[in-house]
Amino acid sequence: MEQDGWGGELFGGLRADDFGYLDETRQIYLDHTGAAPVPRRLVDAHAARLRGAAFGNPHTESPASAASTELIEAARDRVLRFLDADPAEYTVVFTANASQAVKLVGEAYPFHGRTGPALLLTQDNHNSVNGVREFARAAGARVRLVPFSGDELRPDGAAVHEALAARRRGLFCFPAQSNFSGVRHPLEWVERARDAGWHTLLDAAAYLPTGTLSLRRTPADFTVASWYKVFGYPSGVGSLVARREALAALRRPWFAGGTIQVVSAQARWHRMAQAPAAFEDGTPDFHAVPQIVAGLDWYDAIGADRIAGHVAALTERLLGGLAGLTHRDGRPLVRVYGPRGTEGRGGTVALNVLDRHGRIVDERIVARECSAAGISVRTGCFCNPGAGEEAFAIAPRLLRRTGSGRSRAETIDGYIERLGLPSGGAVRVSPGIANVAADIDRFVDFLRVTFAAATPVRGALAPRLSC
Repeated sequence: MEQDGWGGELFGGLRADDFGYLDETRQIYLDHTGAAPVPRRLVDAHAARLRGAAFGNPHTESPASAASTELIEAARDRVLRFLDADPAEYTVVFTANASQAVKLVGEAYPFHGRTGPALLLTQDNHNSVNGVREFARAAGARVRLVPFSGDELRPDGAAVHEALAARRRGLFCFPAQSNFSGVRHPLEWVERARDAGWHTLLDAAAYLPTGTLSLRRTPADFTVASWYKVFGYPSGVGSLVARREALAALRRPWFAGGTIQVVSAQARWHRMAQAPAAFEDGTPDFHAVPQIVAGLDWYDAIGADRIAGHVAALTERLLGGLAGLTHRDGRPLVRVYGPRGTEGRGGTVALNVLDRHGRIVDERIVARECSAAGISVRTGCFCNPGAGEEAFAIAPRLLRRTGSGRSRAETIDGYIERLGLPSGGAVRVSPGIANVAADIDRFVDFLRVTFAAATPVRGALAPRLSC
């Protein structure tokens, strides 16, 4: 097997030992931004732990419950160590995913009217973060969006600084790394926001698989993580890592099992538990949460710097291969959105395939052909409408007219048609820890062989159901 130039022997061995099923089933997996593949040794470790002891619901004092509680608290400590966070200043709330972690902040942040705290968003945000605006709007708070600047899908840094200097303070939300383009945004924005009196919500879900984060140097008030994106197994476990002072300022709109210290049904009063319990609704996944320790130990044993270098080398190889793809007359075969090099970006590449006339090939055709070839990539809008709207240069006036009133489209395909879009989205290719150089070469060769001569046409395409 061909190996890359950065730690090729290490990652070749890792591929054989932990991800050998990819070669055994002849799959090319290039969707690490969606989820990392499952390492075999983490599954084995989980099975061994469950076979060796009894673990129960942690909300009591039984031996099985105490065993679960001990492992959950160890997982909290492990997350804080991984993020270089002071336990005296930060705590960890376990959630089902990064989206739930964001929702905990959005629903409880003290938005209250036009004179209260405001919400500041960058145009490049996952929909889980965009959704916070609905809590702000429901409370009548001001909402401001910082637009992109230039052709690399980077938000305007000067506009960010200007917005943070505004008189109205509140909650500033941005991703450490774009889940659409791979752009890495300046972590210095966190310190600048704090100095200006803002709270910050840092979406680190796409960043952490290949980026190191120190909350001592980047003191975000709220950081959200999705652990299956980092080490693949288990899914269904995320975290809200919050500064204790900022968490205390939130006001939850409801309570649930495990979140209260005491409650009366008849007198209709309750007192919330201390954080983090006050934010962990119901029973935590006491079988899955302890696996964070095993996952982070596995990840750290490989080495964050090694992983980052490996993925950067694969991304550079991918970008170079894509740049060299042309049709027979020399016209480009693909259009890449965002940075064309590896500077200031992670291992996420968004693109569209172009036909011989320079027109965008419907992303559903690309998805169909990739699937038939055993290639896993992501197609669509990737839950990041701001980046997609900028990539396709859609005017805000047209978006407002098409999405509301009598001209409102009733289907996704109708919406795309009224916007005059050539496709419903893009193709996202994201190499990661499980890949070797041969995967990149095989994918680039697949694009050349499949699309350089002509666009494959094989029957009708299924309607798009969501975006």
